Amino acid sequence: MIRSMTGYGRAEIVRSGRKITAEIKSLNHRYLEVTVRFPSVLSAMELDIRRKVSERFVRGRVEVTIRVNGETDPENGNLRVNWPAVLGYRRMLDEIKEKLALEGSVTLEMIASFRDAFTREDDADTWSEAGEAVSEVVEKAVASALEMREREGEILCRDLSARLELLAGWLDAIAAKGPVLVLEYQKRLSERVRELAGGVITDEARLVQEVAILAEKTDITEEIVRFRGHTDQFREMLAAGDAVGRKIDFLIQEMNREANTIGSKSGDSEIARQVIEIKTELAKIREQVQNIE
Repeated sequence: MIRSMTGYGRAEIVRSGRKITAEIKSLNHRYLEVTVRFPSVLSAMELDIRRKVSERFVRGRVEVTIRVNGETDPENGNLRVNWPAVLGYRRMLDEIKEKLALEGSVTLEMIASFRDAFTREDDADTWSEAGEAVSEVVEKAVASALEMREREGEILCRDLSARLELLAGWLDAIAAKGPVLVLEYQKRLSERVRELAGGVITDEARLVQEVAILAEKTDITEEIVRFRGHTDQFREMLAAGDAVGRKIDFLIQEMNREANTIGSKSGDSEIARQVIEIKTELAKIREQVQNIE
């Protein structure tokens, strides 16, 4: 079954008095783009989290957010100044100021803007054991998001299948008129040639042959066969359950091309109307396909 690129998953787990929550949102995107937001103490896990997500998603903009809530000091939330880092930043800023002969003073705002200027007292002890819990909660959120994408994919599949049936109906109507169209064209062409020749045709067999050759230019059988082949391939892709969004998008381009050729070759107003219906439906299908992974 195909999967939509739109999905949402959430999971939480409690370990050592802390609640770790992972949220995953995925939206349409041409390629796979993964962004991860997490507390700074989990920085070392970023690559592992990205790898886990990239292994399960093929396309889409996937946003992963990890939050941690737990017991904290009511006055300062266990926050501590990371003095080694703060003193190091101060020293470097003074060196830069002196070397570049800059005006102004090093301020508290400058120092506080560095990400690791503050830390939690128990980070080193607690977060060294958090890796397993974070991996577990991310796996659960990924599974939840994929489940939603699959449900959305089922809805898309049903909608697209119904639209393919509409296309097949219009194409059958065009195909039924195709042979008649060729005969009518042959007849009109013969009458026109006789009219231009003043009713004097010396080689009747040659006339019939030439008219048949010209009439073949209105034959849309080949385009109809190709369009039906594309439709069959479309259905097979929907049933394959793979990441087929781009393939189907390319297929729609080919179906549009065949529809255009059918309209231009036939020169028939009724077929032209049905071709417009087909192209309108193809535009709706393409819009839906943009959601497929």
